[in-house]
Amino acid sequence: MLGRPPAAPAISLRPIAPEDAEVVAALRTASRGLLSRWEPDEDDASYTLAGVRDAIEAALARTAAGTGRSYVILDRGRPVGGLLLNTIVQGPYIRTCSVGYWVAAAETGRGIATEAVRLAKTIAFEELGLDQVRAETLPDNLASQKVLARNGFRRLGITPCYSLATGRLRDHVLFEAPNPRSEPRWN
Repeated sequence: MLGRPPAAPAISLRPIAPEDAEVVAALRTASRGLLSRWEPDEDDASYTLAGVRDAIEAALARTAAGTGRSYVILDRGRPVGGLLLNTIVQGPYIRTCSVGYWVAAAETGRGIATEAVRLAKTIAFEELGLDQVRAETLPDNLASQKVLARNGFRRLGITPCYSLATGRLRDHVLFEAPNPRSEPRWN
């Protein structure tokens, strides 16, 4: 196989950019029936080009502030979803973030989310030096819970999460994955 470039990894993450707005909006619009069941009371804007552009702008601001990172999930270079590391805390006693992700409806069931979350943990632990990654799912989102379990997340329990969009609480299952290389900071 001399002369052949190495194959691109099947699943990869790339930081989101303004030029991703059209393809992300198209994927989200086509997947609305699936995504709207699991996302935190998003309004119609999260499925429009203008809303996606606003979300990308906000994501880039969080990246600049050091409180978040947003990625496009790629399958052999083709966008198939999104992933974010949100609420990044780099404090003296806790270094953590929360992970969220979505995969286009036409791409589910192929292990894409599982691999994307594995890659996100690598970024969180190796690049950002965090001690843990957390995730929240609605109690009946069993597919997402399986993704987390495959990635070494343990279930912590049920927590009410406040939705800014609706002003109400919804129960979520809270998960966490510790960095195996981190020393506890409280000892």
